[in-house]
Amino acid sequence: MPYSPPRPPVWPRPPSALPHNRLDEPPEGALVTVAGLVLVRQRPGTAKGVIFLTLEDETGVSNIVIWEKTYQAHRRAIVTGRLLRVTGHIQREGMVVHVVARLVEDISGMLDDLLRPTAG
Repeated sequence: MPYSPPRPPVWPRPPSALPHNRLDEPPEGALVTVAGLVLVRQRPGTAKGVIFLTLEDETGVSNIVIWEKTYQAHRRAIVTGRLLRVTGHIQREGMVVHVVARLVEDISGMLDDLLRPTAG
């Protein structure tokens, strides 16, 4: 039987959203997508224009870092969205995992679907 190199662990890839409790699985720099309710938006004066978001899904929270250029490109979603989908690269600082955003999508309209009764 020919040698097959080991396959990397499988995790959802964009456009699917990775559950927050699995953010420790992708390697540093991996492109991932997460989605969640916006808990916190921070723009500290000492952060040189960087925005920090905290998103929550049913498995936990994720830390999102948004650089000025990305903020300008996706400002409306970042400022007004209640439910966001963020695609970006994994960055680790010790035990803390961040997603450095490249794309921010407002998917708040999906919240209305939760209120609709299911057929059956």
